[in-house]
Amino acid sequence: MDDRRADDVARQTGASPSRVPAEGELYLQLDSNGLALCLNQRPSMCLRVDYLTGAQGYRGARLAPRRELIARACGLTGSHQPRIVDATAGLGRDAFVLARLGARVTLIERSPVIAALLDDGLRRAREGGLEDITNRLDLVCADARFWLGAGDSQAERGDVIYLDPMYAGDRRQAAAGKELALLQRLLGPDEAADALLPAAMTAAQDRVVVKRQRRAPPLADQPPDHSHQGRSTRFDVYLIKKAQPADSAEY
Repeated sequence: MDDRRADDVARQTGASPSRVPAEGELYLQLDSNGLALCLNQRPSMCLRVDYLTGAQGYRGARLAPRRELIARACGLTGSHQPRIVDATAGLGRDAFVLARLGARVTLIERSPVIAALLDDGLRRAREGGLEDITNRLDLVCADARFWLGAGDSQAERGDVIYLDPMYAGDRRQAAAGKELALLQRLLGPDEAADALLPAAMTAAQDRVVVKRQRRAPPLADQPPDHSHQGRSTRFDVYLIKKAQPADSAEY
């Protein structure tokens, strides 16, 4: 293991280097495969951001914009590539899909630990030959509620604000359920999710897109303008109503 890399991760996350993690506790593991968040139990459980292999690599090789509900919800077409802010980046999978399809995406992640996992996954993707995609992804570790409201002095605002708040409903896939359990153990309940919608509606230039489980209620109980529905997931779209200029008075 690269000691300098381990020191960088410790500074980034606030974690203390340790050779023996406590039983039943979360810890970060850095090895030749990259950085992982692990739970010390039997069997052990680890979570790593990987865009090169596994489900993400398989999906990426078969992307087609017209078939991707997320692309349609965000308004991506071959000729139109809106600026997107993923305000709840998490493991960055949806952001990476959008970047594969040509969009420029800013990822906002409030957890320093998850941001470190993201940074490590993007670094390995870049080294693995996906530099053209990673160059369209900008990672920011910040609370999206404040970042979105920071004004023009902050980074360039997005045409589309994308939200995927953690939802504690049933997960059909066992792997997804284990990942969700690990993230919830790290982050706790997402009590600020509802507050993200008004912040996003104020910041977005064109629309806000919210990813929900198919049967979940709309975020903040606010009905969307329309939705794109899949087998287990839907994308709620909130269009930004731009103020119309007043008609000039005639004299």
